[in-house]
Amino acid sequence: MAFTDSEIAEAHEAVRQQSDSDNLYKLGLIYSTGQEIDLVQAHMWFNLAASRGSESAKECRRELAEMMTRDLVAEAQRRAREWLSVKHH
Repeated sequence: MAFTDSEIAEAHEAVRQQSDSDNLYKLGLIYSTGQEIDLVQAHMWFNLAASRGSESAKECRRELAEMMTRDLVAEAQRRAREWLSVKHH
C-alpha cells in the first residue's frame, strides 16, 4: 500500500486536529506499509491508537513488535510517551 505525500500530510494534520484512534491508526499504517517504512514510527502510532481503544492497532503493534528488537520497541514506546506528554495531555 502506497500513500501519497498529500495523504501523509493530511493524516498528520488530522492527528494535530483530532488525535482519535482512527487517525492515529492511519499514521501507523502509513509508516508500516508505505514507501518509507519506519517500524519505530509505526509502532509509536499504533501504540497511541491502541491506548485509545483501537483493537486493530493492538494487533498491528503486536505484529510489529515481533519484527523489532527490544531496543527499537523501547524507542517507539519512549516516543509515544513523549508525544503524549508534549502534544496531547
